[in-house]
Amino acid sequence: MLRHLLSANDSKIILLVMDGLGGIRTPGFPETALDAARTPNLDALAAGGLCGRSLPVARGITPGSGPAHFALFGYDPLAPENDAGRGVVEVTGTGYDLLPGDIAIRGNFATIDGDGILADRRAGRIPHKEGERICARLGKKIKEIDGVKIIVMPVREYRFGVVLRGEGLSPDVEETDPQVTGKKPLSPVAMNAGAERTASIIARFIEMAGAILADEEKANTILMRGISSRPAIEPFSDRYGLSAAAVAAYPLYRGVARLCGMALVDTGFAVKEEFDTASEIFRRGEHDFIFIHIKKTDSYGEDGDLEGKKGVIEEVDAHLPILLGLEPDVLIVTGDHSTPCAMKSHSWHPVPFVLKSEFCGIDGAAAFSEAECDRGALGIFPAVDIMTLALANSGRLKKHGA
Repeated sequence: MLRHLLSANDSKIILLVMDGLGGIRTPGFPETALDAARTPNLDALAAGGLCGRSLPVARGITPGSGPAHFALFGYDPLAPENDAGRGVVEVTGTGYDLLPGDIAIRGNFATIDGDGILADRRAGRIPHKEGERICARLGKKIKEIDGVKIIVMPVREYRFGVVLRGEGLSPDVEETDPQVTGKKPLSPVAMNAGAERTASIIARFIEMAGAILADEEKANTILMRGISSRPAIEPFSDRYGLSAAAVAAYPLYRGVARLCGMALVDTGFAVKEEFDTASEIFRRGEHDFIFIHIKKTDSYGEDGDLEGKKGVIEEVDAHLPILLGLEPDVLIVTGDHSTPCAMKSHSWHPVPFVLKSEFCGIDGAAAFSEAECDRGALGIFPAVDIMTLALANSGRLKKHGA
């Protein structure tokens, strides 16, 4: 819709995303992590920039990480053509190339007790090396089911990917994760007749995996999530006329970026490592849009660890001068969704947002927090508008009409 307004120039845009950034105040958590954190650099950015809070999908809708990032990149997360399931995103993020007809699944290693009841949906967050070892175990013993090739790959820690490759497969199968402990895993149920064979293959894979992993202390079962096939996503470069790079360590976020056609850049997990990597890319001048992803704000939010989440925010603030020193034409700092410590989960609450450019204007926000961003000129706005704001503030949109 914007293509006729695009205007090329040499401007540079940086989008910094702290995963699960937003929070809420409750009697048990009278402060959010942003309230509690000491953030002089982010506060100065907010005081001199344009603030608000974004809605990843719509009011009351809790987003997954994939749809929330598609919204950040300006793709309608509810549009069928942008419906990339969690399996596709995770598998693509490992660098694996999915073929037409492939079915991708995101798996969790999990722990069940002697009665088959889920005790831990994440297998105690086993270390990544353990996940790699267990994936190798499964991959060695399960190579084919009913003429369909089975490919197992580690993603990160307790997360892994599975690809089904063969004829007549369908992604229309229900997930097996009940999303709570204290219950048995669900069965993979076909949503229609055309998916019955796929459901039976997944059920057989779960059964075989359970037998192989029975002697594992923590990862003694698997949960199947995000059963999906690859959609055709419009490339970021075609959509916006931007050459984009993604500085992200975790596969899911690399997967979303790759599906959008962004160049993937290898980086470490520490905030400073990611900022140094982004700085190197920026100075080389090969890309005019750089997406940086920080994961641990979300992880601590899911654990209900306010101090941990606060610490990551303060770490970002301490190293923010690395990005400020690059003097990008547009710098945006936000999150993909809220993960309030009070809820220990993703939520529907709007996400703090700040944009700084030469002509963004200054509003009433004096610091970077939920309450202060509510005083910003943008108010509560759709996250899909973020890219339009970035383009406008970088001088990349022409006037519409006479």
